[in-house]
Amino acid sequence: MRTAGKSYVEIAQAGGGILSSVRGVRAASKELLLAKLLVRLDRFLEHGTTTIEAKSGYGLDLASETKCLEVLAAAARAHPVEIVPTFLGAHDVPEEHRARREAYVDLVVEEMLPRVAEARLAEYCDVFVERGFFDLRPSRRILERAKELGLGLRVHADQLSSTGASELAAELGAASADHLEHATPAGIEALARAGVIPVLCPLVPLVLRQEREAPARAMLEAGLAPAISTDFNPGSCYLQSLPEVIAWAALRYRMTAAEALTAATLNAACSLGRGDRLGTIETGKQADLVVLDLENHRHLGYELGRNPVRAVVKAGKVVLEREPPRGVPRSAAV
Repeated sequence: MRTAGKSYVEIAQAGGGILSSVRGVRAASKELLLAKLLVRLDRFLEHGTTTIEAKSGYGLDLASETKCLEVLAAAARAHPVEIVPTFLGAHDVPEEHRARREAYVDLVVEEMLPRVAEARLAEYCDVFVERGFFDLRPSRRILERAKELGLGLRVHADQLSSTGASELAAELGAASADHLEHATPAGIEALARAGVIPVLCPLVPLVLRQEREAPARAMLEAGLAPAISTDFNPGSCYLQSLPEVIAWAALRYRMTAAEALTAATLNAACSLGRGDRLGTIETGKQADLVVLDLENHRHLGYELGRNPVRAVVKAGKVVLEREPPRGVPRSAAV
C-alpha cells in the first residue's frame, strides 16, 4: 500500500499499520514473541547497540499489553542487550473501541496503567499524540495519570502534523519528545526551556515517503541535545542498524559526525535516565564499548551500507566478536 502511494494515516484507516500488527500480537504466544524478540536483539547487538528502549503498543488490551511487557522482561533476563520498557497502550484505538474512543482511554487510565505500574512492567509511558489517534485532551489525561503512578513520560510528538504535543511534553516534564518532524519554533523553545530531550528518527520520513524532516539544526541552535534512534517497528521503519542512522543524521540533518555520534550515545542514554552510567567512556561508568572497523569517527557519517562493528563489550564482557577483514590479523582488528 505504501509503495502504491498510500499515506500512513490512509493505511491505518484501512485497517493496516498498527492494527494489523495488533491482530498478530494478540494471537501470538509469549513463547513465539520471545523467540522473535531474541533474534531481533541479536541483530541489534551485531550492529553495536547495547541498550534499547522497547515499547509495547501492539496489544491494545490489558492482557496483550501485559503479555508484551512480560516478554520484554523475560528477554532482558536472557540477553546481554539492556532493555528499557515503555508502555504504549495509547498507540492507537483498537477496532473494538472505534465507536467509543473515550471508553478505550478509560481502559488505559483506569486498568492498564495501574496494572503496569503495580507490577513494575515499565519505566515509562508513551502516547501517540496525533490527529486520528490521540488528541491533546485524552493524551494529557493518560500522561498525567502515568505521572501520578510514578512512570516517566515519553511522547510521540508532532510527527505527522503540528498538534501542540511538543508543548504538552514540555509542560508535563517528559523525558523525551519523539519524532518531531512538524515541531514548530514555539515547540522547540518549550522543549528547550523544560530540558526535554528530542529523540529523532532520521529514516522514518524516508520510509513513509515524507518530505518533512525534523528541524535538528534548529534544535541544536536552541540548546537542545537531540538523541537519534532507529525507531525499529513494523510500520514506519523496519531498520536495526544504528550506524546507518548515524550516517543519515549527518547527511540529512546536517549534524557533524561528532554531533551524530553524541546523539546516538550520551544523549540517548540521558533520555533513558542512564546518562550517569552509560553513553560515554569515563572512569566509573559501565564498560559498554563498540570496536569499529573505521578510520575514525568521521567515517560514521561518511560510509553507508556496511556494518563496521567488529566487537561489542557489554558491562565489561565481550558479548560479540566478528571476524576481522581479510588480510588483517585478529590482534590488529580488536
